[in-house]
Amino acid sequence: MTMGDAGRAGVDVPDARGRVGLDRVGRDLTGNPDVVVRDVELVAAAWHVLRRTTYDFRRRDGTWSREQRETYDRGDGATVLLYDPDRRTVLLTRQFRYPVYVNGHPDGMFVETAAGLLDGDDPAAAIRREASEELGVVVGELEPVFAVWTSPGSVTERVHCFAAPYSAESRTGAGGGLAEDGEDIAAVEVAFATALAQIESGEIADAKTILLLQWAALRGPFRPGRISPATAGSCP
Repeated sequence: MTMGDAGRAGVDVPDARGRVGLDRVGRDLTGNPDVVVRDVELVAAAWHVLRRTTYDFRRRDGTWSREQRETYDRGDGATVLLYDPDRRTVLLTRQFRYPVYVNGHPDGMFVETAAGLLDGDDPAAAIRREASEELGVVVGELEPVFAVWTSPGSVTERVHCFAAPYSAESRTGAGGGLAEDGEDIAAVEVAFATALAQIESGEIADAKTILLLQWAALRGPFRPGRISPATAGSCP
């Protein structure tokens, strides 16, 4: 809904998701003395929230300018790179993503790490939930890797990135996502070397997935010289 259509829904009366005060976010920011927020306008509040914020910004030469930015707030998210260190494989998802399809992707069938919004959970709990729903994997120990903003010019979302081992035994469900949310997700198991090659070919073009695969190659489970559990106790 837009504010023109719904009056003050999401501001002083509940919107479709029961939210109010959506125009208050950002008004109390004090961390940067060179930024003074003057106004926050709720532009749209359907499932996620679009705001237009007006603020004064002190430039490097000391002068102040009045600026305006629109921000898209969909909440924070989490993702996990699932890897099998013995077989040197990774477990990814493939699903249709309309935004990439409309912006030049050949068919919109996007390969990426399992991911989802936090929806009120802490990042670790959220990604355990998503790995179970999307891939049918029960995640054991999680390794926090980094948290990143992937589109800081307009999208507020911070993505908490994890890595975790998996095995045939940890794949206890069918996955596929939640049908009630319209999800139709396929599991894609590929050799780690193949996944790296697919970055070069463009078959893997998702930012969070590329970051995690590169981390795995440079500092993670597939870094040069790392001994896999299968060979750790073997003799030369």
